[in-house]
Amino acid sequence: MITAVVVEGHTQGEVARAYGVSQGWVSRLVARYRAEGEVAFEPRSRRPKTSPTALDQGTVDLIVRVRKELTEQGPDAGPETIAWHLQQHHQLRVSRATISRHLTAHGLVVPAPRKRPRSSYIRFQAALPNETWQADFTHYRLADKAGTDTEILTWPDDCSRYALHVTCRPRVTGPIVLDTFRQAVAAHGIPASTLTDNGMVFTTRLSGGRGGRNALEHELRRPHITQKNAAPNHPTTCGKVERFQQTMKNWLRAQPDQPTALPHLQTLIDRFTHAYNHQRPHRSLPHRATPRHHLHHPTQSPTGPKPRRPHPHPHPHPHPHPHPPRPHRQIRHRHPPPGRTPAPHRRRTNPHRNPRDHADQRPGHPDRQRPHRRTPPRPDH
Repeated sequence: MITAVVVEGHTQGEVARAYGVSQGWVSRLVARYRAEGEVAFEPRSRRPKTSPTALDQGTVDLIVRVRKELTEQGPDAGPETIAWHLQQHHQLRVSRATISRHLTAHGLVVPAPRKRPRSSYIRFQAALPNETWQADFTHYRLADKAGTDTEILTWPDDCSRYALHVTCRPRVTGPIVLDTFRQAVAAHGIPASTLTDNGMVFTTRLSGGRGGRNALEHELRRPHITQKNAAPNHPTTCGKVERFQQTMKNWLRAQPDQPTALPHLQTLIDRFTHAYNHQRPHRSLPHRATPRHHLHHPTQSPTGPKPRRPHPHPHPHPHPHPHPPRPHRQIRHRHPPPGRTPAPHRRRTNPHRNPRDHADQRPGHPDRQRPHRRTPPRPDH
């Protein structure tokens, strides 16, 4: 149509009648060709140029600014956290997908195509607080000249995500684990179970020695607390405490005054723990509540020792005698069954096993031996 008008010199009305379209459509195509050239022959997108629900540029800039501020401060800076800050501090309600789309458009998301999708994991969570406590320790280096390595021991609750006890030590040992567990019990009650990895400070079940239980295992055994341990090389089983440690270490690294001694590090840990428990919303909790708010729910306590399996007989002595008779296992008949005649040649007994029962077969008594039907009797001399 365009070549018929521009090259061949036909009028737009003649071309419209020849192709069965409106004259206005032919006029728009010719005007587009004269303005854009051969690009006018390519099909255009039907996407609308404007959208009534699109975010304005000011909101997009605010999302980018909040993202950079949260990244500098250290805590999580994902779409869920940004949406919560926009709603709490700026009275703006933006969906998580919209925030993620704008962060990707501005190059603020590091692509990880080989990362395992989160939907592939089988998630589990305790139903009540104090139903399961997780425990683990991680490393953090001080900012002194030697770069001293320290270890941070954490006890979070599986249900409420509440950080029960967090402490830093030069090295985490079995007595330290026992002491921190007792402090957490004194402050929050006795848990029904614990979940840890297979570190020697938590369990000795994979040590291969004969030393017996360690201090924590003895402590858990007294009130009948169930001890659960993750399988080797499966860190996702204790994923909640692992994720808590990652968030804590990101916050510690973002602090301008890096700790140079253990007391300074413990002060920063206490600041983070208070903000984590009382101020920071958790996306895994209902209505994004704080761990402290969710900890007020009814708690779970140890269920006690497991009942033993019932005895197959209701009475302790089902037999009249203290020692029941042995079951009768008759291998060969000493007497023929009814209706059969005895066959001496079929009787194959050992005369040396019980000589009293086989006096007639003793050696040295030829007169008492029974003649065999296949051997002739011995002649008399």
